[in-house]
Amino acid sequence: MARERLGRRPRELAGFREDVVAGLAAPRKSLPPKYFYDAAGSRLFARICRLPEYYLTRAELALTRRHLGAIARFAGRGGQLIEYGSGEGIKSRLLIRALRPAAYVPIDISRDSLHAAVRRLQREFPRLHIAPLVGDFSRPIDIPLLKKPPVVYFPGSTIGNLTPEEAHGFLSMSRGVAEKMLVGVDLKKDPVALHAAYNDAAGVTAAFNLNLLARINRELGADFDLRRWRHYAFYNAASGRIEMHLAALAAQVVRFGNHRFRFAVGETIHTENSYKYSIEEFRALAGRAGFGAAKTWSDGRFAVFGLSA
Repeated sequence: MARERLGRRPRELAGFREDVVAGLAAPRKSLPPKYFYDAAGSRLFARICRLPEYYLTRAELALTRRHLGAIARFAGRGGQLIEYGSGEGIKSRLLIRALRPAAYVPIDISRDSLHAAVRRLQREFPRLHIAPLVGDFSRPIDIPLLKKPPVVYFPGSTIGNLTPEEAHGFLSMSRGVAEKMLVGVDLKKDPVALHAAYNDAAGVTAAFNLNLLARINRELGADFDLRRWRHYAFYNAASGRIEMHLAALAAQVVRFGNHRFRFAVGETIHTENSYKYSIEEFRALAGRAGFGAAKTWSDGRFAVFGLSA
């Protein structure tokens, strides 16, 4: 049975507006990637996960299936499974079957995506206690804890969207919630493969990136002309990250409430980072946050880390 704590929509909208204004007013314009995931963005991301160039989802799913028994032994059965960024919930279902948790707490910033995932899980696991939360994992969240051992699950290499400093803070915060954690991490590899994963031939990632501007128009009343913007993604080897930007194809002024934002030709809005790690780098990062990398399951492209405090 699901118990929903979905927050207040006006508060979410106000936070969205504040973040957009702050990001576009900065000397180097940026927008938080957490706002990609409205209903349209979530559908586009589901399509991205099925693209031939986007190996991450397939690699993590294959690793999870191949090592499910070992993952379940590490995490423990019958506890409380807390998942950040539940998305479609494909890997979640594998873990729920293996762990048989007393409760499952999916946390996602996308209300629509969370609703859809919960409905699917309720049909498949009608006796499972599900307590969904709409929330931003980068900030402290009031998670209802049972008298059962909690395990935090953070799949999809989403931790790569955080800077190493932010990732350290997130891991430290998670250590206050649970002594065990399962984290999916994309590994450093051939830059050509990384570039292709974020510049697919079908243009789905481009549509996903541009949908962020469309969402700002829809929900906040801005007047971005999407025909004047182009998806731009590349691998920054010095920083060990993919950078996604939206590049202005023409000089323009965008109106947003009482605000006016000017863009020069070629100026970009930085929309996302996706940091890549070596196994040793991520173990060191987890160690600084108070976790030990007790287990590592990897195929050389992707890794699932079992962290223990």
